Amino acid sequence: MSTTAANLVTVDALTKVYDTRRGLIARALKRSDYLVQALNGVSFRIARGETLGLIGESGCGKSTLARVLVRLEAPSSGHIVFDGTDITALAPRELTALRSRLQIIFQDPYASLNPRHTVERIVGLPLRIHRDRDRGAARDEVVAMLERVGLKALHLNRFPHQFSGGQRQRIGIARALIVRPEVVVCDEPVSALDVSIQAQILHLLLALKRDFSLTFLFIGHNLSVVGYVSDRIAVMYLGEIVEIGPARDILTAPRHPYTQSLIAAVPSLSPRSDRAALRARGEPGSPLRPPPGCRFHPRCARAMPQCASHAPQLRETAPGSSVACHLFDSPKETA
Repeated sequence: MSTTAANLVTVDALTKVYDTRRGLIARALKRSDYLVQALNGVSFRIARGETLGLIGESGCGKSTLARVLVRLEAPSSGHIVFDGTDITALAPRELTALRSRLQIIFQDPYASLNPRHTVERIVGLPLRIHRDRDRGAARDEVVAMLERVGLKALHLNRFPHQFSGGQRQRIGIARALIVRPEVVVCDEPVSALDVSIQAQILHLLLALKRDFSLTFLFIGHNLSVVGYVSDRIAVMYLGEIVEIGPARDILTAPRHPYTQSLIAAVPSLSPRSDRAALRARGEPGSPLRPPPGCRFHPRCARAMPQCASHAPQLRETAPGSSVACHLFDSPKETA
């Protein structure tokens, strides 16, 4: 994958493997029995000022990708290039300097805020760490940011348990943006909220993106939500990107059978007769023992013999769109 000046983030062949061995009995198991491959060769790029959406079923590796991208976890292999610098193997001190430019909004506003800290400390601590602000200067900036996300100065000395779910997520957003990052990873930021509150948070995020010139990786499993905020969408299945392209193309003319199955699974008031045929069969595979070849082939209605033995490569099928599927291989490649 080439890196250009327009690409603020470039991810190349990113892999994350977890060793799940615990205890004496587990140590006797074969290596393949305890390694979970959460990410397998993930590659994509995010242009400066763009919102890239990432969708997929629960357990496909979306949140793992979010944590690895912001270096809360180290990748097993591959590269993450941020603004021209490979951040894959940065030392702890260098990572600390990076944090102010690359932030994350977590999925669960109930679990991501320290219940023992006040709002002032939660939102202001990044300023004191990354900007060396004293408490008085940090307080003024915290008040300004709280007001920007829809809260008030009177909330400064309150604790997380005193807020609703939507208010807590606004606190999490304020904490992420207080140091003026360039890239924000939104890890399903509205999935734990009521539908009415989801709309408010989405509009807030879009306004903040415009006002602060942010670049987003927006992760979710709700197609309408991801499509609403995204310029492009990447589709992930069992740790791999299977399709990526402009949001409108992904939602209206999906090419990969898995993407088609996601679209077909959305409830419709006027169901078409062909929707049932597009839906995936069975349950998702296990990252502990992923299927050989194409990982989606056991559930795919259009699977071919080579799908069970050869993993398809993500390749461009139209300008700006790429698909990992043998249906789009050239005759020479499938011969």
